[in-house]
Amino acid sequence: MKRELSITEDGSHTIYLPELNEHYHSIHGAVQESSLVFIKYGLDICKEDPVKIFEVGFGTGLNALLSCIYSMQNGRKAYYTSIEKYPLDESLIMALNHYEFAGENGKEIFSRIHNARWGRKEVINNHFCLEKIEFDLTKEIPEGTFHVIFFDAFGPEKQPEMWTPEIFEKIASITLPGGILVTYSSKGDVKRALKSKGFMVQLLPGPPGKRQMIRAVKM
Repeated sequence: MKRELSITEDGSHTIYLPELNEHYHSIHGAVQESSLVFIKYGLDICKEDPVKIFEVGFGTGLNALLSCIYSMQNGRKAYYTSIEKYPLDESLIMALNHYEFAGENGKEIFSRIHNARWGRKEVINNHFCLEKIEFDLTKEIPEGTFHVIFFDAFGPEKQPEMWTPEIFEKIASITLPGGILVTYSSKGDVKRALKSKGFMVQLLPGPPGKRQMIRAVKM
């Protein structure tokens, strides 16, 4: 599948898939979207330390980068597991400018995250441990238990198989009681699927270009 580098309104890069007419992030601002949806509304709300995070859709690694920076700035320990069915080519990764939005150590951390081997737990620094796994959530069941879920699959219109009750049953099975799931979607079908799997669902103001988003808590 062809992938093209694209710049969003906050100056940060995203990836565009012509075949799906879909971007990896909001065209209104990739870093802006990830910072609000996954860091402010997700990781920052969870007070567990160490915190265990599970991400659906490693993509460009932006959420992992921002989570690592957050952990360093707040003196917290994070164990971050991310699954991805189609890892990006190295040439495309190296063209991304996300590290420019991650402070003075951003480029080094960006490199460590993307140089981390797939299928291995890798220590990025004293605050952040990463495991990237090539994984098909529609066919496999993830292992472990987690405090925070970043649900960052392509949108329900483009990838409907990732937003089914069966998928959220798998997610519910690895989410600890009181655990938080955040996603940029606010679709009614997504809300109903989450509620049916034991989550209490809340709509929050979304990032630019998006009126609302979902935060759900496992009961």
